[in-house]
Amino acid sequence: MPPHRSAQWYSGDDRNSYIHRAWMRRGLPSGAFDGRPHIAIANTASALTPCNAHLDEVSRSVADGVHEAGGIPLNLPVMSLGETQVRPTAMLWRNLAAMAIEEMLRANPIDGVVLLGGCDKTIPALLMGAASVDLPAVVVPGGPMLTGTFRGVPLGCGTGVWQLSEEVRAGTLSAAEFTRSESSMIRSKGHCNTMGTASTMGLLSEVLGMTLPGVAGTPAPDSRLLEAAHETGRLVVDLIGRDLRPSAVMTRASFLNAVVALAALGGSTNAVVHLLAIAGRLGVDLTQDDFDRVGSHVPLLADLQPAGRFLMDDLYRAGGLHAVLAEVRDLLDPAAITVTGRPLVDYLDAARVYDREVIRTRERPLQPEAGIAVLYGNLAPDGAVIKPAAASPELLTHRGPAVVFDSIEDLHARLDDPDLDVTPDSVLVLRGCGPRGYPGMPEVANMPLPAKLLAGGVRDMVRVCDGRMSGTAYGTVVLHVAPEAAAGGPLAKVRTGDVIVLDVPNRRLEVDAPGFEDREPAPEAVAAFTRPSRGWERLYTATVGQANTGADLDFLLGSSGDEVSRESH
Repeated sequence: MPPHRSAQWYSGDDRNSYIHRAWMRRGLPSGAFDGRPHIAIANTASALTPCNAHLDEVSRSVADGVHEAGGIPLNLPVMSLGETQVRPTAMLWRNLAAMAIEEMLRANPIDGVVLLGGCDKTIPALLMGAASVDLPAVVVPGGPMLTGTFRGVPLGCGTGVWQLSEEVRAGTLSAAEFTRSESSMIRSKGHCNTMGTASTMGLLSEVLGMTLPGVAGTPAPDSRLLEAAHETGRLVVDLIGRDLRPSAVMTRASFLNAVVALAALGGSTNAVVHLLAIAGRLGVDLTQDDFDRVGSHVPLLADLQPAGRFLMDDLYRAGGLHAVLAEVRDLLDPAAITVTGRPLVDYLDAARVYDREVIRTRERPLQPEAGIAVLYGNLAPDGAVIKPAAASPELLTHRGPAVVFDSIEDLHARLDDPDLDVTPDSVLVLRGCGPRGYPGMPEVANMPLPAKLLAGGVRDMVRVCDGRMSGTAYGTVVLHVAPEAAAGGPLAKVRTGDVIVLDVPNRRLEVDAPGFEDREPAPEAVAAFTRPSRGWERLYTATVGQANTGADLDFLLGSSGDEVSRESH
């Protein structure tokens, strides 16, 4: 077997190898530089990313496993993105985190990496960075929090926020009671316990083959997560011995399996932009249309919020990810492997369902067709997406007049105006919220409903936006409209009163207004687009792609491998 990559730093007796070894001799065993593999533990733990705050504990279990298998574990804190905290949106920095992770993995004397993430953007960023450097890698998802209760019923984090805040605006819940629900919602360590983006990407990392099979979805407080972390530490040493790299695991077959799983789980629409971005780093031919072609007719089997009733620890209790995948096994590509080297489908033989209310059969699904639908038309030449599982069935075919908001500030200023000309048949349109326009493509597409309609009992309307929505959200929301308004998309031309035609069965999103295509963008919309003058925001807006290709930066597509050509001294 050839020497490990880290030997390029540590072997030899010249000045440079001396420097590399000497500065690392701070308690490492005497044989640390005798050819043992050096493993980075890319750790996104941060007090400002509350969903990942427990990952230092997980890191210690990984390190124990690495030691046991004869490797050298090295904690590597990497950029962490707290979905609930950073402004204007965590998505603005997903690509920056991925770029920083890639560069640190390449620049350091490591032979492999364990990726610790949980909160929405952390697992995508870790996988994007690891894919670009392509060293042996494995993910440990941080896991969901336990279920909290409020007023005697389970409370799904994220989803409960949208529900309860609308109750306050409708006058059916007091502000004091709303505040009291905060500690009930966040009961334990871990990420959102609904089938939001964090849960979706944790589960899909396993479907992609990048976790120890059976780990994804383990609740964060469960001691079995630490057991799995220890075993993952052992596994990564074996991965290096077999030279099994992300590019060999995350193939087109793996991504198409993830599309099937996304539909069966009722996962987040955000998975579309994340999977496209990860595939782009690997050079895998995955398109937005694959989500519709492969996934749109897959039945929804997991009865989880926001599309259903239960929460993530219920899924784990009911049999977990493998139990869901076993129901759609015939739709999965058996060639796709995992980090163990064995096909994913091999692990489904032992799957069992222990609660048929939580995990449905193919014959009795929650919904018969639940995958992402991709819409096209004169309002979305490059496509838009909708999650039918979270929408109101009666609104999936709809015609109504547009009520247009030129920015999030415009929305907040006018939405609850009693004089706003809006009815339940209106279509709320929010623009300037794409990757360039905001910047960063925030989770604002699931616009709150006008207060006067809420008071009248309305709980859903058709909404159209070039931004994203939280995976914990619900409603008849058309999002990721491409091109976005700030990139010259026709969304910038829509005027209040234009008739919007939504036809999900026929995959159409149109504006029915004379001369629409020949209009100039609305000056009010253009004036609201961001125009950063410096820093990351300027680089981001100048180079970011559109939602239909994953919203990555154009110069980050593809990979650069793990080679470093020059010494540091």
